[in-house]
Amino acid sequence: QVQLVESGGGLVQPGGTLRLSCAASGSIGSVPNMGWYRQAPGKQRELVATMTKFGTPTYSDSVKGRFTVSRDNAKNTVTLQMNSLKPDDTAVYYCNAQVFHVSLTTYWGQGTQVTVSS
Repeated sequence: QVQLVESGGGLVQPGGTLRLSCAASGSIGSVPNMGWYRQAPGKQRELVATMTKFGTPTYSDSVKGRFTVSRDNAKNTVTLQMNSLKPDDTAVYYCNAQVFHVSLTTYWGQGTQVTVSS
């Protein structure tokens, strides 16, 4: 079993910054992909940013140039630096990890609220 523990999030004014972190622990062989998704009220969960274990990032068009995803493979952590936040970024942010241990399994964190409002 694998646990994803998130930290960060909160309330910030438009134009502000926040940093989200997620640590994976448990039975982990390797983590081919790790990153963040978000879900706003009344909307489907969507990809924000992910990074492969080789350091290749993927960003949604809505956050390119504002958000930066990074990983520490040795610690099985992923971080999302969010700059120039907009009210449309308000959502619950979920850490996501594809973990290989005998087989490939996708895990989710419990979610952390990000609210951008003046």
